[in-house]
Amino acid sequence: MTTPVIAIHGGAGTITRASLSAEDEARYHQALADIVAAGQAVLNAGGSALEAATEAVRLLEDCPLFNAGHGAVYTSEGRHELDACVMNGADLASGAVACVTNLRNPVLAARAVMEKSEHVLLVGPAAEAFAARNGVATVTPDYFHTDARHEQWLRVRGQSRAMLDHDASSFAFAEKTAAPVEPIDPDHKFGTVGAVALDQFGNLAAATSTGGITNKQPGRVGDSPIIGAGCYANNATVAVSATGTGEAFMRTVACYDIGARMAYAGQSLEEASRAVVFDTLPKVGGRGGVIAIDAQGNLALPFNTEGMYRAYGCGELAPVTEIYAAPA
Repeated sequence: MTTPVIAIHGGAGTITRASLSAEDEARYHQALADIVAAGQAVLNAGGSALEAATEAVRLLEDCPLFNAGHGAVYTSEGRHELDACVMNGADLASGAVACVTNLRNPVLAARAVMEKSEHVLLVGPAAEAFAARNGVATVTPDYFHTDARHEQWLRVRGQSRAMLDHDASSFAFAEKTAAPVEPIDPDHKFGTVGAVALDQFGNLAAATSTGGITNKQPGRVGDSPIIGAGCYANNATVAVSATGTGEAFMRTVACYDIGARMAYAGQSLEEASRAVVFDTLPKVGGRGGVIAIDAQGNLALPFNTEGMYRAYGCGELAPVTEIYAAPA
């Protein structure tokens, strides 16, 4: 039997100690620890990697600290459009939804697409109707609202371009500290949630979910629901979930590339994930990070930004939570 492992992320970017209060930092650590512990409980009870990854992302969607589900960001029209994906490494089964507006937990809708349809990706109202027919809870749009996300949107809605999740938080911090306010850089912070897991039977799985980017053009879909870009799992190699500049992860098929490097070039998990995050992605302006587990239970959580909300748990050991980059 394999020792089960789970890892989660809640976004990456310019996350510095100066921009987070001690209280907020503690809230993030506690939320990450609680959600990893819930995933560990599934795995330690004999649950599958797919069940653990799905449950962890469901809980991340329900937590307003993160940009997915309750707490999702606003589009330029002041609405919410959510995307999610799941993938099972045992048989490469996959399911995804995009541009959904009334599903409480898009990750559960993605799971329904995988298990109850012959398709991989459903979008918009048709995805919502399919999910509702298959027991996924629906909500009114106000469920996704949080004051913090709405205030972010109000600050940036006059901008000519979209912002990746926490940009507005950085902007607000600059206002409060009287720091010089430059034009908002859409590459400061990236909001997506994800989980990867290895169960005691040696199976891998991954799940990713997002509310998109603040002030985005309606209909925009990033990497999160795209197999191989923002989510990938294959028992032969790796399970990966990504967060970052979605278009760059799509153009480089970043998550699949990690697995391909392992399968075809014989690279280790660490070598493959670092090559993609620190070499391939920056060449096309890609910033962000990934969480990844290989078939032997090795973990890699590289990111090329100042921080990434992340946590992991192995077997019965207590969860480990981290936010900032390790000291040089």
